[in-house]
Amino acid sequence: MACCEALVNSNRGDWGQVGNTGELTALLRSSPTQQPVKRGGTPALAAVFIVVNAALGAGLLNFPYAFSTAGGVVAGITLQVCLLLFIIAGLLILAYCSQVSNKATYQEVVRAACGCTVGTTCDVLVAIYTFGTCTAFLIIVGDQLDKILEGLLHTAEVDDHWYSDRKFTISVLSVLVILPLSIPKEIGFQKYASTLSVLGTCYITVIVIIKYIWPDEDIIIGDIPTRPSSWMAVFNAIPTICFGFQCHVSSVPVFTSMERPTVQRWGWVVTAAVVVCLFVYMGTGVFGFLTFGSSVNVDVLLSYPSNDIAMAIARGSIVLCVLTSYPILHFCGRAVIEGLWLRYKGETLEMERSRERRRRLLLTITWSLSDRSEAC
Repeated sequence: MACCEALVNSNRGDWGQVGNTGELTALLRSSPTQQPVKRGGTPALAAVFIVVNAALGAGLLNFPYAFSTAGGVVAGITLQVCLLLFIIAGLLILAYCSQVSNKATYQEVVRAACGCTVGTTCDVLVAIYTFGTCTAFLIIVGDQLDKILEGLLHTAEVDDHWYSDRKFTISVLSVLVILPLSIPKEIGFQKYASTLSVLGTCYITVIVIIKYIWPDEDIIIGDIPTRPSSWMAVFNAIPTICFGFQCHVSSVPVFTSMERPTVQRWGWVVTAAVVVCLFVYMGTGVFGFLTFGSSVNVDVLLSYPSNDIAMAIARGSIVLCVLTSYPILHFCGRAVIEGLWLRYKGETLEMERSRERRRRLLLTITWSLSDRSEAC
């Protein structure tokens, strides 16, 4: 895990101030003796897929409902485009701050820029956010697997069998898929799984569009609003859209894992990733909303019948997407917890390196077991 090496602020200057003629944050001036952050070898194209995979995920399923809440297609697209300007700007600012502060994780960048108190607060919030989101991912996996098994077993009572019980299916996937993807030390390893995940989300968008053009006979279509019912309704859609594009916590490790990481190259990576996400979200949001109208489920895939083979494949695709997004967030959460623990113990950099593997395995297994128990 590249972001866990040489990241613990053991020197006084790393906590926000350095001695000279006045107060000067570490963000504006790095110590000449500070160890440079180890850069990775992830190609720019692979970085695009990792960013897309970090952004795409559970939020994809909520966009049709967000369009319905916002008041229709025009309001939903306008809100989405406006928010993208702030999202892209935030990603570029984080890359710049990472470069000048020589930090490789989101929380360390915040600590370098804002000092110890804000940095520690950020650590706690990032840990809560990543753990909560990973738990939500497992719940979504369980929902989709229930629907898939309903179609295979031709019954809605999937919990009647031990092999289709939610606790069993989530446990098996956690051990066989999530855990092996979460153990690696560097985030660049996710480029292979991320490529498959992006293709899976594109399939979901395509099948939602096809189902709008050739709808099933038993689909119930509600009212299709053309304008927001109130300004509050528009604001209620903002969290869903922002969550859909939220990849800022994992963006800094991705940036530092790139070959020749520069803000300019990162700008192209972010632009390409956001364009892919925009088309996927817009296609799913617009056509999923037009298919069901105001009757669309919060999770659009749950609005389709369980015996539809094409939608069963789509559910499998979102399971793949979520399973490969999980390790990226886990990577960031693990780095936060490790950093907090090392600061509390006051361990040196040499001790950190010598015990890194054992600590990484322990944190990963504990995280996985805790998350599974919460989701089940």
